[in-house]
This record gives sequence, structure tokens and C-alpha cells, in this order.
Amino acid sequence: MTGSDLQRGMRENRGQVVHQLIQVMLVGFAIGMTRTVVPALAESEFGLERGSFLLLASFVVAFGAVKAVMNFVAGRWSERIGRKRVLFWGWVVALPIPVMIWYGPDWNWIVAATVLLGVNQGLCWSMTQTAKLDITRAEERGLTMGLNEFAGYVGVAIAGILTAYAAEWLGARVGLLVFGLAVVLLALLLTVVWVKDTLPWAKAETAAHKAAPPKSLPRYPQGISEHPTTGEVFALMSWRDRRLFAISQAGLVEKFVDALVWALFPVFLVTKGASLTEVGWIVGTYGFVWGGSQLFTGRLSDHVGRFWPNVLGMWICGAGVAMVVMGMGALWWSVSAGVAGFGMALLYPNLSAAVADITPPAWRGSAIGIYRFWRDLGYAIGALGLGLAASLSGAAEAAFWFVAISMFVSGGLLFWLSEETHPRLNPAEPPKAAHA
Repeated sequence: MTGSDLQRGMRENRGQVVHQLIQVMLVGFAIGMTRTVVPALAESEFGLERGSFLLLASFVVAFGAVKAVMNFVAGRWSERIGRKRVLFWGWVVALPIPVMIWYGPDWNWIVAATVLLGVNQGLCWSMTQTAKLDITRAEERGLTMGLNEFAGYVGVAIAGILTAYAAEWLGARVGLLVFGLAVVLLALLLTVVWVKDTLPWAKAETAAHKAAPPKSLPRYPQGISEHPTTGEVFALMSWRDRRLFAISQAGLVEKFVDALVWALFPVFLVTKGASLTEVGWIVGTYGFVWGGSQLFTGRLSDHVGRFWPNVLGMWICGAGVAMVVMGMGALWWSVSAGVAGFGMALLYPNLSAAVADITPPAWRGSAIGIYRFWRDLGYAIGALGLGLAASLSGAAEAAFWFVAISMFVSGGLLFWLSEETHPRLNPAEPPKAAHA
């Protein structure tokens, strides 16, 4: 196909958009199967000593560190070998995970399985996001990201609930084995048969921008080459551009919330007397509200911009986390989880959309990969921080306050250092014509 044959837009590419949404939901299933059963039964099934908050958090630390690196790698690989190949190898890596959890005689096996899960998530989730951005228009970017994260995190929530019931019916290990193998094998089949590589769309967009620049010029970073090295893009995302630094640090800190919900929220609820299925539904509320609201919040940012949804999302999410330890009962915890989930829905697709707004298509895959590197490193840093807070205080409640305060401070930094990135709402100055 030539560049002119590769039309961009959700309607024009609805078949591939649907396939990629199915893929990201399956990616959500893969991580969601470890969200409820594994931490809640860490003591009874996997021999973890009661009150070992740091050891309990260790599998999230391992996941975050590995996923962060693989996001970084996936972005660069996808610009060299294509999006589909990276997606395929991400699913191949996931094949041993359900078997390792089923067989695992101790907690070390769970940590090792989670390392492979980090590789899978870093490769596969990155590619579903990048691929949809390749084939949709700039004015659909918020909606695109909202749909992507809606599908993924609804998948996480559904898997957490289904595996809780599967554990009660079949036993924890067999339930996770059956569910996990079904997910990974289905994803591999769909990748091979139906998913197309979208790298040609990204190349065609680059060529089109050169031939006819868009009417609303994005505020791209200045002083960087047309095809920058990995080091140049990393420096730009991490400290050289204050807007991209602000977005990256917010992405890192918001993952503290997800680390908390994954590692300690189920344990906190069990110690307060909740059953395994109640834990699945309460934690699932966070995922359902987060996922479902993104259908609205991603599209909202296409109209009102990214800045305020991102800043307010950080603060609302932090408030929801603090609410958890300020009351008691399943209804209170569900409402608190819902508030945190709505805050996450405001910020999650729109931080990524902001990165996509101000990075050129020629190296957007790398930029998103590096943003996702910093963001998912937040799993590791957050899990370590909340594990230390809980261990030093001897109570899980301290971890909730650590995360809530971090979200408020990070939201303040985002407010101070960032700006509106939507090219229609805050376009760049057109280049001045040279005088004769």
C-alpha cells in the first residue's frame, strides 16, 4: 500500500481499532488475574508470613521495574521491526505465567512469574496504544486513548472478579491456570490471524506532515533533530522539556495508586473482615469506574484540553485513596475506590494524549515508550515506598496516606510546570516568512 492508501481515522480503520481494543482487554485480563487472588492468598497459598508488607510488595516492585524497561524497549523496537511483531512476542513471553503460578511452591515463583508479566505488559499494552494512535486522527486522540484504557482496565476489573470466583470453585491455583492459559492462547491466535502492522501509517503521517503541515501546529519541542537518538528523546522526556518532565513525573506518581490497589488494598480489606469475592467487587469498583469513565474523559479532553483533566484527576484520585482509611464497611470502601477510579480516569488517558500532542510522529513511539518507562517505574518506586511506610508503622493505613500525599504534591508540580498541549487550543506560532 502507498501512503495515500493509508487513511487515518477511527471510522476508516474501525476493524483494526476493534481488534486492538480486544487485544488490550486481553492484556488487562492477563494482569487482572493476579490482582485479587494472589495478594489475598499470599499467606495461605504461597507461604508468605503475616505482616510481611515489603515482601508482599516485592512482586509489584519486580513487575514495575521490568515493565518500565520493556516500555522503553518496545517503543524503539516498534519503529524498527513493526508493532505487530512486538505484540506477538509479548504474548509468547506470557505463556509460562499461568503454569508458574499453578506450580509455584513459594513466593519466589510468584515474583518470577510477575517478571514475565512485566515483559508481557510492557510489550503488548504499549503496542495496542501506539497502534491505535498510528491509525487515528489528532482530533480523535483523547477518545482513542480513552477507549484503549477503558478496554484495558475494564479487563483488569473483570479478571479480578472472575478469578476470585474461579478460585472458590476450582481452587486458587487451578482457577488461575485455566483462566490464564485461555487468555494467552486466545490473544496469540488473534494477533497472528487478524492484527495488522500499523507502522506504515506512522511513516505515511510523517511524510504528510512534511508535504502539508497541519493547520493547528502542535507545540513540538525545539532544538531536537528530525530523527533523534534514544538518548536525545530520553533527555527530552525526562528533564529537558519542562512540560514533558511534568507529565512524566505525574505518570510515575499516579502508578503509586495502582501499586497500592494491587499489593495492599486486598490485604487491607481481608484484615478488616471482607471475603474474597467482596474484595474482588470492591477492588473491581476501582477498575470499572476507571475503565468506564475513560469513555467520557478521553473524549472530554478533545474538547476542553488535557491540562485541567490531568491536574484535577491527580487531586481527585489522591482524595479517593485517603477516603479508604477514613471510614469502614464495604459500601464506604466501594465509594472510595470509585472516587479514586474516577480521578484516575481523568488523568490516565490524557497524560498519554498530552505526550502524543507534542511529539512528532517520526519518534512518537519512542516518546510514548519513555513516558511509559517513567510511568510504570512508579509501580516499583510506589510499591517500595508504600511497603516501607506500612512496615515502619506496622499498619497498612500508613501506605494509603503515603500515596495520597504523593498524588497531591505531584498534581501541584503538574499544575506549575505544564501547559495546555492540545494543538487546537494552544497552537504553536507559525514560522515567520524570511524577508528578502
